[in-house]
Amino acid sequence: MALGNNDDFEIETLAEGLDHPWGITFISPSEMLVTELSGNLRRVSNGRLNPEPVAGVPTVLFAGQAGLSEVILDPSFADNNRIYLSFSAPDKDQPKLNQLYVIQARLEGNELVDQKTIFRSDPPRKTAAHYGARLAFLADGTLLITSGDGFNYREQAQALDNHFGKILRINSDGSIPKDNPFIGRPNALPEIWSYGHRNPQGLVIADDGTVYAHEHGPQGGDELNLVLPGKNYGWPAITYGVDYSGAVISPFTEQPGMEQPLKYWDPSIAPSGMSLYRGEMFPQWQGNLFISALVPGDIRRIEMQDKRAINEQILFTEFGRIRDIAAAPDGSLILATDGAKGKLIRVSAKK
Repeated sequence: MALGNNDDFEIETLAEGLDHPWGITFISPSEMLVTELSGNLRRVSNGRLNPEPVAGVPTVLFAGQAGLSEVILDPSFADNNRIYLSFSAPDKDQPKLNQLYVIQARLEGNELVDQKTIFRSDPPRKTAAHYGARLAFLADGTLLITSGDGFNYREQAQALDNHFGKILRINSDGSIPKDNPFIGRPNALPEIWSYGHRNPQGLVIADDGTVYAHEHGPQGGDELNLVLPGKNYGWPAITYGVDYSGAVISPFTEQPGMEQPLKYWDPSIAPSGMSLYRGEMFPQWQGNLFISALVPGDIRRIEMQDKRAINEQILFTEFGRIRDIAAAPDGSLILATDGAKGKLIRVSAKK
């Protein structure tokens, strides 16, 4: 768990003054899209931030942990220019409540067109916390969506009739895949893929189809999980953490029929984004997971072997809270720092 030596890297600030940057995706070798939790989608081209946000982004609820969250590309983006956004917004019928939405849209120039809502969490919530909101495509073209427990609804993570504390699987048009694990089960929503999660904000798919997700624990008990369809990941029936007051949430860390994490952190690191490194710039890191962390603020490099986490290294401790991490097409790492004056920082190998 040794700290990294930053003398081995070139560190460059690409953009400053971002308003709570949250998600990063590359649309070309020289251009990325970045979400701001406050509601804007921004383009960064050749290392420069476009001063004009992308037009056509829906109005979001920006409060607490709510806002514009993830942006990812359609697997056929090169042909259809389609992207997907997750965000929090008021419920259309009960405006004092809110929901997690996922939309599909086409990026035309600097504008989103042909928008379609493909997911809306149910039931609506009063809280503005624990949305999950990460998105990732499986190799078969289906879309995984992480949905947090809403903070005040944690017991619902163990029930299959709601979206709290779940990972969901849908088709890109919002329909339900016919081979989802709870299809046909009474009182179970057919889009549920796994359950018993708290606030999963890291989600990656390995080349062999393995799904890794991490989630915030309460006070202690952040987890890295290998996620399989139909499995129960235990929250809040089992946990390695305690409530913020110090009260016991559960006396159990394991129970029959509930999955154990590959790794957990106590004290918490507040994991945020996650990336699986496939680049050429740092060949020694290929296949490693990189996790951005908010407390105290660093990057965790997790060496994986046979789907096990075997080693952890702490890197880049000088930037404070790090909200997301992505690998650029050239193999460099892009870090997004958290907060109202967020930055994008590129980490490259020293020449």
